[in-house]
Parts: sequence; C-alpha cells; structure tokens
Amino acid sequence: MAKADRAATMSRLHSAARLARTALAARLLAHGFYAGQDQIMLALDREDGQTPGTLAERLGVRPPTITKTINRLQAQGFLDKRASNSDARQAHIFLTDLGREAIHAIEKSVKKTEKQALKGLDKKEQKALFKLLARIEANLSDGETELAEDEAEDVAEPVVETAA
Repeated sequence: MAKADRAATMSRLHSAARLARTALAARLLAHGFYAGQDQIMLALDREDGQTPGTLAERLGVRPPTITKTINRLQAQGFLDKRASNSDARQAHIFLTDLGREAIHAIEKSVKKTEKQALKGLDKKEQKALFKLLARIEANLSDGETELAEDEAEDVAEPVVETAA
C-alpha cells in the first residue's frame, strides 16, 4: 500500500474512533455520565468490589484519573467506597443500587452507538471488521513492546578499552 493510502487509512481510523466516542458520549450525557465513567461502571458490573489500582490497570488509565472519576461517581450516588477487611489502607469500589440501575442505560447507549456505527454492514463485513480491528490492536500493543525494545537497542553499550 502506498504511503499516502496508509496515511489516509490511519486518518479514517482516527476519525471513526473519534466519531464513535463522540456519539457514545452524547448518549451517556443524557443519562448523567461523562465519557470514561461508563467503563468503570461496566467493569464493576462484571466484577464488583475492585480496588482503584485494579480498575486503572484493567482500563489502561493512570490511578489518579481513576480516583478522580470514582470520586465523581460516588458523589453522584453510583458508587460506594469501602475499606478493605484485610488492609485498611486499601479501598474497594462497589456499585450502589442506583449504580446497578444505571448499568442498563449505559449498555443501551453502547448498543445504540454500535448499531449506528455498523449500519449498512452485513454480518460478514462486521466479522471482517472485527478481525481487522483486533489485528490492529494487537499490532499496536506489540508496538509498545517493540518501541521499548528499539529504545533498549539504541542504548549503546559502553566500550571498555583495556591496556595491552
């Protein structure tokens, strides 16, 4: 593929991702959620009682970001923070009853956005798109490893001269 075509493909990928996030954010806002809050809510729906550190790691965000978002969701009444039974320094995050009720609205928003994004694609095309995006994700995940390896290779080993 020509360099210009690759650039256009990456531009389309960025644009599609941005438009999908924007569409989902608008739907979530109608239910009182900001972008990113849905991911925490859904992660807790799958496994309630996670620590902020675990949530941050699973969602690929920094711990301070998670803490700020958890505090906002707690202020809205969606989450409850409880001290660990085994380690008082550690907190566990739980959905409240209001939070559990909100899961349906979040899931509905995600499904509507998905339906909008995939409109006009048949099942075969959707499956092919899924596989291609999974491959891109894997390539980019490997790219992080490759970048670290490249940087390590770029560090020259010191040359030690010995006297003859």
